[in-house]
Amino acid sequence: MRTGVTVMPEYFQNEGVENVVARLAAAKVDMIATSPYVMEPADEKTGSREPPVDAGAGSVRLLDRTLWGKRELFVKTAPSFAPDKKLYEGLRYQPAAPTQLTMREGGIIKAFLRAAQARHIQTYLQVQAAIPPGYRVQFGGPVEDDKPRLPDGRVPPRRLANNGSLASPHVLDYTLALTRDLVKQYPEIDGIRFDWPEYPPYFLDDVFLDFGPHCQPAAARLGFDFPRMQKAVLELYRLMHGGLRNAHLERFLQADGGRNAMLTSLIDNPGILEWLRFKGALVSEYAMRLRETIPARIALTFGTFPPPFSTVSGMQFSALARHATAIHCKLYTMHWPVIFRFYGDALMQANPGLNEELLVRALSQWLEIQDPPYSTRLADYRYPEPDEAHPVGVEAQLRKVREAQKAAGATPVFAFIHGYGPVSDFKQRLAVGRAASNHGVWVNRYGYLRNEKIALLGAG
Repeated sequence: MRTGVTVMPEYFQNEGVENVVARLAAAKVDMIATSPYVMEPADEKTGSREPPVDAGAGSVRLLDRTLWGKRELFVKTAPSFAPDKKLYEGLRYQPAAPTQLTMREGGIIKAFLRAAQARHIQTYLQVQAAIPPGYRVQFGGPVEDDKPRLPDGRVPPRRLANNGSLASPHVLDYTLALTRDLVKQYPEIDGIRFDWPEYPPYFLDDVFLDFGPHCQPAAARLGFDFPRMQKAVLELYRLMHGGLRNAHLERFLQADGGRNAMLTSLIDNPGILEWLRFKGALVSEYAMRLRETIPARIALTFGTFPPPFSTVSGMQFSALARHATAIHCKLYTMHWPVIFRFYGDALMQANPGLNEELLVRALSQWLEIQDPPYSTRLADYRYPEPDEAHPVGVEAQLRKVREAQKAAGATPVFAFIHGYGPVSDFKQRLAVGRAASNHGVWVNRYGYLRNEKIALLGAG
């Protein structure tokens, strides 16, 4: 049973490479991932909040381990290396330029790689799959032409994950160039983890992507009927935004959990199923191109949403498994109640007259984030405070990872848990992750791992 931890570079800068690596090695951590950037404090005008606010819902979060003496602050970043500009010639997206911060601190990534490998710890770089320039979630994003779109052609007005369209050749070409650059800059790495190689479904609108300008030619190339998909998904979108009634919800609260209602809907409207398959094909093709670009000696891994979120994110584990060395299935359990609330609030606002209890029960069936008995009020779902246990079920977590592993076949699926939350809750979630996967657990992120949590990593 293996254990990995994601350590963002700012902690090497603040605590020292040797201190961090030695601390994790003592806890029997045998895999560490970091990202190819460096950081420094900033102000509110020039930086982004650390920890991230997660569309406002995560503003309650505080770091367990301080950065520059603070548990929350504003920061800015720079690449940890000077990109090879020749690799990006002619591309729409260009890498972030190195700065004085790069010159001053960038060598810390190489120092980490040496320190980890001296202790026989495998090393990974984590980058964003579709958020140029790709070094970190909060810094970057696509231009207008490459943004994913709803079936009516609009860009969702509110997004948490600023991913570009997976059908965009510009986003893909940049990601491939970045990948080649990273392999050239850091040839000693053991693997690369691409985060969010999908359509992260944080908000209800995210579920209905992607019909951007690059999708129609991609659908034709892959053998999908774009007009049929667009028509079917637009009808579904309109149903969910003004046409949803209590009778629709009641169909999904039958003894079969709504399975017959779902199958009937797909039979009656095959364009919906085709659209879900299309998203999966986009993800699989993206992964295939990454695998072709990365030398065989370097592991290719992906950080992904778990079932059933993966159904609408495009994450078809059986297809992804053909290209991945391993899959890291995210149990970011502080996000689950927030997603539930985002969906519930949007549906209640768009469909006056819906019975809240019916809606909550239906969402509980669909999203499977708790074990019965379920909560019955939307107000019960929110971002947990730093000292609150995450309101999720043990069986729900186990089921998600095990379902992903069944679909992935022989490709290892790791439980990818989050460090945020009180020690006792982290202990339970760590145990659940280890029970769910036969391969091991990754933990995100070191900044939420006070020493008591790190000790738990080595106690199992």
